[in-house]
Amino acid sequence: MAATLNKVMLIGRLGQDPELRYTNSGSPVVNFSMATDESFTDRGGQRQDKTEWHRIVVWGRQAENCNNYLSKGSLVFIEGSLQTDK
Repeated sequence: MAATLNKVMLIGRLGQDPELRYTNSGSPVVNFSMATDESFTDRGGQRQDKTEWHRIVVWGRQAENCNNYLSKGSLVFIEGSLQTDK
């Protein structure tokens, strides 16, 4: 079996305040949106800015820390795995 890697690192700003909730078993989970920006020059020589939005989910003690210390506009570094919803 071949080895696989699923790791992502993002730097961006929160688009909303974190939303903390608890699962039925009492585990904390927080959700928030995060924007990353990219600037590039197109073929016509014009500068273009592109914003990507990401939905972030954090579990456990880190979720509670996000809720306590982050708010809309906060600059954050996120490291985790990528999971695509269908």
